[in-house]
Amino acid sequence: MLTTLVLILAGLAAGALNAVAGGGTFLTFPALVWAGVPPVMANATATLAALPGYVGSAWGYRHDLRAQGPLGLRSIVALAVLGGLAGAGLLLVTSSETFSAIVPWLLMLATAAFAAGPILLRHITARGRAVGAGLAALMVLAVTIYGGYFNGGLGIMLLAVFGLIGFADLNAANGLKNAVSAILSVVSVATYIVAGLIDWTHALPLALSCAAGGYVGAALARRITRPALLRAFITGVGAAMTIAFFAL
Repeated sequence: MLTTLVLILAGLAAGALNAVAGGGTFLTFPALVWAGVPPVMANATATLAALPGYVGSAWGYRHDLRAQGPLGLRSIVALAVLGGLAGAGLLLVTSSETFSAIVPWLLMLATAAFAAGPILLRHITARGRAVGAGLAALMVLAVTIYGGYFNGGLGIMLLAVFGLIGFADLNAANGLKNAVSAILSVVSVATYIVAGLIDWTHALPLALSCAAGGYVGAALARRITRPALLRAFITGVGAAMTIAFFAL
């Protein structure tokens, strides 16, 4: 009963955070590990739990979906599918011991990317020039492989890459970020299901609470007047989780 309650609370908070600013994985993944789910399975289950929120957000931005820069929408979608498959495939061949050793570093990377997000995006916007099609494709593929392997910090990494490849419209970048996150998560989750990596006992309450939290978070997002404080709080949570996993 306590485990279910913790997962529901983690899911509600994670869904709200993802809707407002991102960073929900900093809560759902550790909660699943605390519940006794092996790290590789916890990662796969956390990705499944986040999927409804990604799909809902992508649908909400459907009118803003358009390509900018050297890559078309079809190319970006194809890269997302390929990256999701590659990342999920890498997770399948990663042992629990190896993944447990990698997780603190992944959490640290995701936390750093989230914390530096606004500065990074301002710097990218100030550059005023985009990269070529080949390099753009490699960058999108690299980030989607990361997203298929580990979901933490994916959103800010996608926004940074889209800025580098020529996206000037933030709504278009946000819409495509949500769509790409949804696509590669669908591909990854399908792979995880076939491989038997989803802990269905814990996935159901977590996914339902994430969806509910996302709905509430979307309503709260419009009332937040100091987003910097929220970002600092999420960064603090990510840093605490990173330290905790390094200490394990």
